[in-house]
Amino acid sequence: MLSPDHRAIVKATVPLLESGGEALTTHFYDLLINEHPEVRPLFNQANQASGAQQRALANGVLMYARHIDKLDQLGGLVGQITNKHVALNILPEHYPIVGQCLLRSIREVLGAEIATDAVIEAWAAAYQQLADLLIGIEETMYADREAAPGGWRGTRLFRVARKVRESDEITSFHLRPDDGRELLAFEPGQYIGVRLVIDGVEVRRNYSLSAMADGREYRISVKREPNGKVSNHLHEQVAENDTLDLFAPAGDFTLQPGDKPLVLISGGVGITPTLAMLQAALGSGRPVHFIHSARHGGVHAFRDTIDQLAARHPQLKRFYCYEQRRAQDADAHGIGYLDEARLDRWLPTTRDVDVYFLGPIAFMKAMKKHLKAVGVPESQSRYEFFGPAAALE
Repeated sequence: MLSPDHRAIVKATVPLLESGGEALTTHFYDLLINEHPEVRPLFNQANQASGAQQRALANGVLMYARHIDKLDQLGGLVGQITNKHVALNILPEHYPIVGQCLLRSIREVLGAEIATDAVIEAWAAAYQQLADLLIGIEETMYADREAAPGGWRGTRLFRVARKVRESDEITSFHLRPDDGRELLAFEPGQYIGVRLVIDGVEVRRNYSLSAMADGREYRISVKREPNGKVSNHLHEQVAENDTLDLFAPAGDFTLQPGDKPLVLISGGVGITPTLAMLQAALGSGRPVHFIHSARHGGVHAFRDTIDQLAARHPQLKRFYCYEQRRAQDADAHGIGYLDEARLDRWLPTTRDVDVYFLGPIAFMKAMKKHLKAVGVPESQSRYEFFGPAAALE
Protein backbone atom coordinates (compact mmCIF):
# COMPACT_ATOMS: atom_id res chain seq x y z
CA MET A 1 0.00 0.00 0.00
CA LEU A 2 1.40 3.37 -1.02
CA SER A 3 1.36 5.60 2.06
CA PRO A 4 1.76 9.40 2.26
CA ASP A 5 5.32 8.83 3.53
CA HIS A 6 6.04 6.63 0.52
CA ARG A 7 4.75 9.33 -1.84
CA ALA A 8 6.91 11.97 -0.19
CA ILE A 9 10.04 9.81 -0.49
CA VAL A 10 9.36 8.94 -4.14
CA LYS A 11 8.84 12.59 -5.07
CA ALA A 12 11.98 13.58 -3.17
CA THR A 13 14.06 11.10 -5.19
CA VAL A 14 12.98 12.50 -8.57
CA PRO A 15 16.00 14.87 -8.83
CA LEU A 16 18.34 11.93 -8.17
CA LEU A 17 16.70 9.91 -10.91
CA GLU A 18 16.77 12.90 -13.27
CA SER A 19 20.54 13.20 -12.84
CA GLY A 20 21.23 9.49 -13.18
CA GLY A 21 18.11 8.03 -14.74
CA GLU A 22 19.71 6.66 -17.89
CA ALA A 23 22.55 5.02 -15.98
CA LEU A 24 19.98 3.47 -13.70
CA THR A 25 17.89 2.06 -16.53
CA THR A 26 20.97 0.83 -18.40
CA HIS A 27 21.96 -1.11 -15.28
CA PHE A 28 18.36 -2.31 -14.97
CA TYR A 29 18.27 -3.62 -18.53
CA ASP A 30 21.59 -5.40 -18.08
CA LEU A 31 20.21 -7.22 -15.03
CA LEU A 32 16.91 -8.01 -16.69
CA ILE A 33 18.28 -9.36 -19.95
CA ASN A 34 21.26 -11.23 -18.53
CA GLU A 35 19.59 -12.79 -15.51
CA HIS A 36 16.08 -13.35 -16.85
CA PRO A 37 16.26 -14.77 -20.40
CA GLU A 38 12.54 -15.57 -20.25
CA VAL A 39 11.71 -11.87 -20.77
CA ARG A 40 14.21 -11.19 -23.58
CA PRO A 41 11.60 -11.66 -26.34
CA LEU A 42 9.69 -8.70 -24.90
CA PHE A 43 12.52 -6.25 -25.57
CA ASN A 44 13.97 -5.06 -28.85
CA GLN A 45 17.74 -5.54 -28.63
CA ALA A 46 18.38 -2.89 -31.30
CA ASN A 47 16.53 -0.27 -29.24
CA GLN A 48 18.61 -1.23 -26.21
CA ALA A 49 21.85 -0.94 -28.17
CA SER A 50 20.92 2.58 -29.30
CA GLY A 51 19.85 3.63 -25.80
CA ALA A 52 16.31 4.42 -26.98
CA GLN A 53 14.73 1.80 -24.72
CA GLN A 54 16.59 3.09 -21.68
CA ARG A 55 15.67 6.72 -22.37
CA ALA A 56 12.01 5.81 -22.83
CA LEU A 57 11.91 3.91 -19.56
CA ALA A 58 13.71 6.70 -17.69
CA ASN A 59 11.16 9.20 -19.04
CA GLY A 60 8.24 6.98 -18.04
CA VAL A 61 9.59 6.42 -14.52
CA LEU A 62 10.17 10.15 -14.00
CA MET A 63 6.73 11.06 -15.34
CA TYR A 64 5.13 8.58 -12.97
CA ALA A 65 7.16 9.81 -9.97
CA ARG A 66 6.35 13.47 -10.70
CA HIS A 67 2.61 12.76 -10.90
CA ILE A 68 2.31 10.08 -8.25
CA ASP A 69 -0.28 12.18 -6.38
CA LYS A 70 -2.33 12.82 -9.54
CA LEU A 71 -1.98 9.92 -11.94
CA ASP A 72 -4.72 11.34 -14.16
CA GLN A 73 -2.18 13.97 -15.26
CA LEU A 74 -0.05 11.33 -16.95
CA GLY A 75 -2.14 11.98 -20.04
CA GLY A 76 -1.59 9.59 -22.94
CA LEU A 77 1.44 7.87 -21.38
CA VAL A 78 -0.61 5.10 -19.77
CA GLY A 79 -2.44 4.41 -23.03
CA GLN A 80 0.83 4.25 -24.98
CA ILE A 81 2.34 1.81 -22.48
CA THR A 82 -0.66 -0.49 -22.17
CA ASN A 83 -1.21 -0.71 -25.91
CA LYS A 84 2.44 -1.59 -26.53
CA HIS A 85 2.23 -4.19 -23.77
CA VAL A 86 -0.93 -5.76 -25.15
CA ALA A 87 0.50 -5.94 -28.67
CA LEU A 88 3.48 -7.89 -27.26
CA ASN A 89 1.33 -10.00 -24.89
CA ILE A 90 3.00 -8.82 -21.68
CA LEU A 91 1.38 -10.67 -18.76
CA PRO A 92 1.02 -10.16 -14.97
CA GLU A 93 3.82 -12.64 -14.23
CA HIS A 94 6.31 -10.38 -16.04
CA TYR A 95 5.82 -7.47 -13.65
CA PRO A 96 7.49 -8.93 -10.51
CA ILE A 97 10.62 -9.72 -12.56
CA VAL A 98 10.83 -6.14 -13.79
CA GLY A 99 10.13 -4.74 -10.32
CA GLN A 100 12.83 -6.85 -8.69
CA CYS A 101 15.44 -5.69 -11.21
CA LEU A 102 14.36 -2.05 -10.93
CA LEU A 103 14.63 -1.97 -7.14
CA ARG A 104 17.96 -3.75 -7.20
CA SER A 105 19.25 -1.24 -9.74
CA ILE A 106 18.16 1.71 -7.61
CA ARG A 107 20.11 0.26 -4.69
CA GLU A 108 23.23 -0.64 -6.70
CA VAL A 109 23.44 2.53 -8.80
CA LEU A 110 22.54 5.11 -6.15
CA GLY A 111 24.26 3.27 -3.31
CA ALA A 112 22.98 2.19 0.09
CA GLU A 113 23.55 5.62 1.66
CA ILE A 114 21.09 7.24 -0.73
CA ALA A 115 18.91 4.25 -1.60
CA THR A 116 18.16 3.43 2.01
CA ASP A 117 15.75 0.75 3.15
CA ALA A 118 13.07 3.44 3.42
CA VAL A 119 13.69 4.57 -0.17
CA ILE A 120 13.57 1.01 -1.48
CA GLU A 121 10.37 0.33 0.48
CA ALA A 122 8.75 3.48 -0.93
CA TRP A 123 9.72 2.62 -4.50
CA ALA A 124 8.53 -0.97 -4.05
CA ALA A 125 5.12 0.36 -3.02
CA ALA A 126 5.11 2.86 -5.88
CA TYR A 127 6.05 0.21 -8.43
CA GLN A 128 3.33 -2.11 -7.15
CA GLN A 129 0.77 0.67 -7.54
CA LEU A 130 1.88 1.24 -11.12
CA ALA A 131 1.96 -2.49 -11.89
CA ASP A 132 -1.54 -2.99 -10.49
CA LEU A 133 -2.81 -0.07 -12.59
CA LEU A 134 -1.27 -1.39 -15.82
CA ILE A 135 -2.21 -5.03 -15.18
CA GLY A 136 -5.84 -4.04 -14.58
CA ILE A 137 -6.08 -1.98 -17.76
CA GLU A 138 -4.30 -4.62 -19.82
CA GLU A 139 -6.54 -7.44 -18.57
CA THR A 140 -9.59 -5.42 -19.63
CA MET A 141 -8.03 -4.94 -23.07
CA TYR A 142 -7.19 -8.65 -23.40
CA ALA A 143 -10.70 -9.63 -22.33
CA ASP A 144 -12.34 -7.16 -24.71
CA ARG A 145 -10.31 -8.46 -27.66
CA GLU A 146 -11.07 -12.06 -26.77
CA ALA A 147 -14.81 -11.40 -26.48
CA ALA A 148 -15.15 -9.31 -29.66
CA PRO A 149 -16.27 -10.95 -32.93
CA GLY A 150 -13.25 -12.60 -34.52
CA GLY A 151 -11.14 -11.87 -31.43
CA TRP A 152 -8.62 -13.96 -29.56
CA ARG A 153 -6.19 -13.94 -26.64
CA GLY A 154 -2.51 -14.86 -26.91
CA THR A 155 -1.24 -15.95 -30.31
CA ARG A 156 -3.26 -16.93 -33.37
CA LEU A 157 -1.82 -18.59 -36.44
CA PHE A 158 -1.96 -16.63 -39.71
CA ARG A 159 -0.86 -17.70 -43.17
CA VAL A 160 0.97 -15.43 -45.65
CA ALA A 161 -1.54 -15.24 -48.49
CA ARG A 162 0.56 -12.80 -50.54
CA LYS A 163 3.96 -11.17 -50.31
CA VAL A 164 4.21 -7.95 -52.34
CA ARG A 165 7.26 -5.77 -53.00
CA GLU A 166 6.19 -2.14 -52.49
CA SER A 167 9.57 -0.38 -52.94
CA ASP A 168 13.31 -1.06 -52.85
CA GLU A 169 13.02 -1.43 -49.05
CA ILE A 170 9.42 -2.21 -48.13
CA THR A 171 7.52 -5.47 -48.62
CA SER A 172 3.89 -6.13 -47.68
CA PHE A 173 2.62 -9.34 -46.09
CA HIS A 174 -1.07 -10.17 -46.53
CA LEU A 175 -2.02 -12.36 -43.58
CA ARG A 176 -5.13 -14.53 -43.30
CA PRO A 177 -6.26 -16.57 -40.26
CA ASP A 178 -5.17 -20.16 -40.70
CA ASP A 179 -8.33 -21.39 -38.96
CA GLY A 180 -10.52 -19.67 -41.59
CA ARG A 181 -12.67 -18.08 -38.91
CA GLU A 182 -13.87 -14.50 -38.51
CA LEU A 183 -11.25 -11.77 -38.19
CA LEU A 184 -11.18 -9.11 -35.47
CA ALA A 185 -11.75 -5.55 -36.74
CA PHE A 186 -9.33 -2.75 -35.83
CA GLU A 187 -9.10 1.03 -35.90
CA PRO A 188 -7.08 2.80 -38.64
CA GLY A 189 -3.64 3.52 -37.18
CA GLN A 190 -3.38 0.43 -34.98
CA TYR A 191 -0.69 -2.26 -35.12
CA ILE A 192 -0.27 -5.96 -34.43
CA GLY A 193 2.35 -7.97 -32.61
CA VAL A 194 4.25 -10.70 -34.45
CA ARG A 195 5.94 -13.60 -32.64
CA LEU A 196 8.85 -15.28 -34.44
CA VAL A 197 11.53 -17.82 -33.61
CA ILE A 198 14.80 -16.97 -35.39
CA ASP A 199 17.79 -19.28 -34.97
CA GLY A 200 16.06 -20.86 -31.99
CA VAL A 201 15.45 -17.52 -30.24
CA GLU A 202 11.98 -16.04 -29.74
CA VAL A 203 11.48 -12.40 -30.76
CA ARG A 204 8.42 -10.16 -30.84
CA ARG A 205 7.81 -7.03 -32.89
CA ASN A 206 4.98 -4.60 -33.56
CA TYR A 207 4.00 -3.64 -37.12
CA SER A 208 1.41 -1.10 -38.25
CA LEU A 209 -1.60 -2.39 -40.13
CA SER A 210 -1.22 -0.74 -43.52
CA ALA A 211 -4.71 -1.31 -44.93
CA MET A 212 -8.22 -0.88 -43.55
CA ALA A 213 -9.92 -3.79 -41.87
CA ASP A 214 -11.84 -5.83 -44.44
CA GLY A 215 -12.85 -8.88 -42.41
CA ARG A 216 -10.60 -11.21 -44.47
CA GLU A 217 -6.95 -10.35 -43.88
CA TYR A 218 -4.43 -8.06 -42.21
CA ARG A 219 -1.64 -6.34 -44.11
CA ILE A 220 1.67 -5.27 -42.64
CA SER A 221 4.36 -3.51 -44.68
CA VAL A 222 7.87 -4.05 -43.36
CA LYS A 223 10.95 -1.96 -44.11
CA ARG A 224 14.13 -3.97 -44.50
CA GLU A 225 16.61 -2.46 -42.03
CA PRO A 226 20.35 -2.90 -42.81
CA ASN A 227 21.01 -4.78 -39.56
CA GLY A 228 17.43 -5.67 -38.69
CA LYS A 229 17.31 -9.25 -37.47
CA VAL A 230 13.53 -9.52 -37.74
CA SER A 231 12.97 -7.40 -40.87
CA ASN A 232 15.66 -9.29 -42.79
CA HIS A 233 14.18 -12.61 -41.68
CA LEU A 234 10.74 -11.56 -42.89
CA HIS A 235 12.08 -10.33 -46.24
CA GLU A 236 14.41 -13.27 -46.89
CA GLN A 237 12.99 -16.30 -45.07
CA VAL A 238 9.21 -15.87 -44.84
CA ALA A 239 7.46 -16.88 -48.06
CA GLU A 240 3.89 -17.10 -49.29
CA ASN A 241 1.96 -19.89 -47.55
CA ASP A 242 4.25 -19.76 -44.48
CA THR A 243 2.62 -19.13 -41.13
CA LEU A 244 3.16 -16.48 -38.45
CA ASP A 245 1.92 -16.13 -34.87
CA LEU A 246 0.07 -12.85 -34.32
CA PHE A 247 -1.23 -11.06 -31.26
CA ALA A 248 -4.48 -9.09 -31.56
CA PRO A 249 -4.43 -5.46 -32.82
CA ALA A 250 -3.71 -2.66 -30.37
CA GLY A 251 -2.70 1.00 -30.39
CA ASP A 252 -4.22 4.33 -29.35
CA PHE A 253 -2.87 6.40 -32.27
CA THR A 254 -6.07 6.07 -34.26
CA LEU A 255 -8.01 8.23 -36.68
CA GLN A 256 -10.58 10.23 -34.71
CA PRO A 257 -13.98 11.21 -36.11
CA GLY A 258 -14.24 14.75 -37.41
CA ASP A 259 -15.07 16.93 -40.38
CA LYS A 260 -12.05 19.24 -40.30
CA PRO A 261 -9.61 18.87 -43.19
CA LEU A 262 -7.30 15.95 -42.47
CA VAL A 263 -3.53 16.20 -42.99
CA LEU A 264 -1.46 12.99 -43.03
CA ILE A 265 2.31 13.55 -42.97
CA SER A 266 4.78 10.68 -43.14
CA GLY A 267 8.47 10.04 -43.60
CA GLY A 268 9.78 6.73 -44.96
CA VAL A 269 8.05 3.67 -43.55
CA GLY A 270 5.96 6.02 -41.39
CA ILE A 271 3.55 5.92 -44.32
CA THR A 272 2.15 2.54 -43.23
CA PRO A 273 -0.49 3.50 -40.63
CA THR A 274 -1.52 6.58 -42.62
CA LEU A 275 -2.70 4.34 -45.47
CA ALA A 276 -5.51 2.84 -43.38
CA MET A 277 -6.35 6.33 -42.08
CA LEU A 278 -6.50 7.65 -45.65
CA GLN A 279 -8.83 4.89 -46.81
CA ALA A 280 -11.19 5.52 -43.89
CA ALA A 281 -11.18 9.30 -44.38
CA LEU A 282 -11.88 9.10 -48.12
CA GLY A 283 -14.88 6.92 -47.41
CA SER A 284 -16.37 9.76 -45.36
CA GLY A 285 -15.80 12.41 -48.05
CA ARG A 286 -13.49 14.38 -45.78
CA PRO A 287 -10.86 16.65 -47.44
CA VAL A 288 -7.40 15.13 -47.11
CA HIS A 289 -3.90 16.47 -47.72
CA PHE A 290 -1.44 13.57 -47.94
CA ILE A 291 2.21 14.61 -47.60
CA HIS A 292 5.00 12.05 -47.84
CA SER A 293 8.77 12.42 -47.60
CA ALA A 294 11.28 9.80 -48.80
CA ARG A 295 14.97 9.66 -49.68
CA HIS A 296 14.08 9.14 -53.38
CA GLY A 297 11.44 7.54 -55.57
CA GLY A 298 12.98 4.08 -55.36
CA VAL A 299 12.18 3.81 -51.66
CA HIS A 300 8.79 5.54 -51.94
CA ALA A 301 6.25 2.80 -51.24
CA PHE A 302 2.58 2.96 -52.31
CA ARG A 303 2.96 5.93 -54.67
CA ASP A 304 0.85 4.27 -57.34
CA THR A 305 -1.82 3.48 -54.74
CA ILE A 306 -2.02 7.10 -53.58
CA ASP A 307 -2.03 8.43 -57.16
CA GLN A 308 -4.88 6.11 -58.08
CA LEU A 309 -6.87 7.18 -55.03
CA ALA A 310 -6.30 10.84 -55.91
CA ALA A 311 -7.62 10.21 -59.43
CA ARG A 312 -10.86 8.81 -57.99
CA HIS A 313 -11.27 11.21 -55.05
CA PRO A 314 -11.01 14.93 -55.90
CA GLN A 315 -10.92 15.85 -52.18
CA LEU A 316 -7.49 14.17 -51.91
CA LYS A 317 -4.45 16.39 -52.49
CA ARG A 318 -1.06 14.65 -52.38
CA PHE A 319 2.48 16.00 -52.21
CA TYR A 320 5.78 14.10 -52.37
CA CYS A 321 9.15 15.40 -51.22
CA TYR A 322 12.37 13.53 -52.06
CA GLU A 323 15.60 14.23 -50.25
CA GLN A 324 17.70 13.16 -53.26
CA ARG A 325 17.07 13.87 -56.92
CA ARG A 326 17.18 11.02 -59.45
CA ALA A 327 16.49 11.43 -63.15
CA GLN A 328 13.31 9.35 -62.85
CA ASP A 329 12.06 11.46 -59.92
CA ALA A 330 11.44 14.59 -61.98
CA ASP A 331 7.75 14.63 -61.04
CA ALA A 332 8.40 14.98 -57.29
CA HIS A 333 6.69 18.03 -55.82
CA GLY A 334 9.82 19.01 -53.91
CA ILE A 335 13.49 18.03 -53.69
CA GLY A 336 15.27 18.34 -50.35
CA TYR A 337 13.86 18.19 -46.84
CA LEU A 338 10.22 18.78 -45.97
CA ASP A 339 10.82 22.22 -44.48
CA GLU A 340 8.56 24.87 -43.02
CA ALA A 341 8.11 26.73 -46.32
CA ARG A 342 6.99 23.62 -48.22
CA LEU A 343 4.69 22.56 -45.40
CA ASP A 344 3.16 26.03 -45.35
CA ARG A 345 2.40 25.80 -49.11
CA TRP A 346 1.06 22.26 -49.03
CA LEU A 347 -1.26 22.56 -46.04
CA PRO A 348 -4.88 23.65 -46.52
CA THR A 349 -5.50 27.40 -46.42
CA THR A 350 -7.19 27.04 -43.06
CA ARG A 351 -5.01 25.89 -40.17
CA ASP A 352 -8.03 24.53 -38.32
CA VAL A 353 -7.05 21.01 -39.37
CA ASP A 354 -6.44 17.61 -37.82
CA VAL A 355 -2.84 16.46 -38.39
CA TYR A 356 -1.29 13.02 -37.92
CA PHE A 357 2.43 12.58 -38.50
CA LEU A 358 4.93 9.71 -38.28
CA GLY A 359 8.47 8.94 -39.34
CA PRO A 360 12.03 8.89 -38.03
CA ILE A 361 12.60 10.84 -34.81
CA ALA A 362 14.50 13.69 -36.53
CA PHE A 363 11.69 14.01 -39.08
CA MET A 364 9.05 14.08 -36.35
CA LYS A 365 10.90 16.72 -34.35
CA ALA A 366 11.04 18.89 -37.46
CA MET A 367 7.35 18.37 -38.25
CA LYS A 368 6.28 19.26 -34.72
CA LYS A 369 8.30 22.47 -34.89
CA HIS A 370 7.13 23.37 -38.42
CA LEU A 371 3.44 22.69 -37.71
CA LYS A 372 3.53 24.99 -34.71
CA ALA A 373 5.34 27.68 -36.71
CA VAL A 374 2.77 27.68 -39.52
CA GLY A 375 -0.15 28.00 -37.12
CA VAL A 376 -1.56 24.50 -36.61
CA PRO A 377 -2.88 24.19 -33.02
CA GLU A 378 -0.70 21.80 -31.04
CA SER A 379 -3.82 20.12 -29.65
CA GLN A 380 -4.75 19.15 -33.24
CA SER A 381 -1.38 17.56 -34.08
CA ARG A 382 -1.04 13.88 -33.18
CA TYR A 383 1.91 11.55 -33.55
CA GLU A 384 3.08 8.03 -32.76
CA PHE A 385 6.45 6.29 -32.29
CA PHE A 386 7.30 3.00 -33.95
CA GLY A 387 9.88 2.24 -31.25
CA PRO A 388 10.17 3.42 -27.64
CA ALA A 389 8.46 6.75 -26.97
CA ALA A 390 10.77 9.77 -27.07
CA ALA A 391 10.49 13.49 -26.49
CA LEU A 392 10.11 15.70 -29.58
CA GLU A 393 11.14 18.96 -27.87
